[in-house]
Amino acid sequence: MTAWAAWRDGIRRVNSAPVVLIGMCLLTLLVALPLSVALRGLMAIQLGDSMFADTLADGASYDWWQEFLSQATGLGTTFVPSIIGFGAVLTNLSALLDNLPMATTIVGATSAWLVLWSFLSGGVLDRYARMRPTRSAGFFAACGTHFWRFLRLGILSGLVYWVLFTLVHPWIFEDFYPWVTRDTTAERTAFAVRMVGYIAFGGMLILCNIVFDYARIRIVVEDRRTAVGAFLAGARFVRRHPAVLRLYLINGAGFLLLALLYALLSPGAPSGFAIWIALAIGQFYIVMRHYVKLLFYASQVAYFQAHLAHAAYTAAPAVVWPDSPAAEAISNLHT
Repeated sequence: MTAWAAWRDGIRRVNSAPVVLIGMCLLTLLVALPLSVALRGLMAIQLGDSMFADTLADGASYDWWQEFLSQATGLGTTFVPSIIGFGAVLTNLSALLDNLPMATTIVGATSAWLVLWSFLSGGVLDRYARMRPTRSAGFFAACGTHFWRFLRLGILSGLVYWVLFTLVHPWIFEDFYPWVTRDTTAERTAFAVRMVGYIAFGGMLILCNIVFDYARIRIVVEDRRTAVGAFLAGARFVRRHPAVLRLYLINGAGFLLLALLYALLSPGAPSGFAIWIALAIGQFYIVMRHYVKLLFYASQVAYFQAHLAHAAYTAAPAVVWPDSPAAEAISNLHT
């Protein structure tokens, strides 16, 4: 199977399980809602009965925003103008490549989302691997079966990413970059060198992400028990099948196309009815971003099964909900 064929197969698998997409969107809403309510309370306290309250009902006010930020603490400091529209995408990308620390108030929500996703991703991968409805019993049984394995793999991936962000990133941008550009007088040359550093560091992140993705897939499809064994198996698969990088780039291009479309359609600081249009565009972007994330998993599962396991195979048997005690007792009388 080629990378393009796996990508198309992944689209079919994601489309065949719309409940998974809906559930992922609801999970994100569940994690983000407490922060939204808390931020709303901070804004209500700051506004009170001031005349800015009526002004903000019709649209954004930059003057009030700056006044709010000058007095904000904790969660309020994250309510910056760059969260509007496409600015949020660029801010997140910049923070990742420049290794900027995450706001303390966001760490808890992010950690909760990661733990919940680690639990649900076992059922998601199992559903895409089987290519048939597993119902709630089978889905959550797969979630519970693979959760602790994914948690151990998450600890291993955390160590790898810690090395990248704590040791490799500072070496590239705090040691190597200043040494290379120490005699450079052209800003264009320094920018080009920094871009090379971003590409190199981003390439390492992508490679690690691909290996850990296939480690998760091998845990589910092959019912592997150890995180280290799954990691090594995932690395072997990536080494022997370089087309996985091509598949990753195809999915990545899909995300870039989505981000570009969002950049073209999302307004800056809307007012009046345009606020609702901006909200609708933003929610559509979030749903499609989740769709692309699921497409990453589904297409990788399709590619793995095409090369190392037949398409209808997963090691664990289908989970069947047990009969009631009364039905089981009657069955035992006849046996």
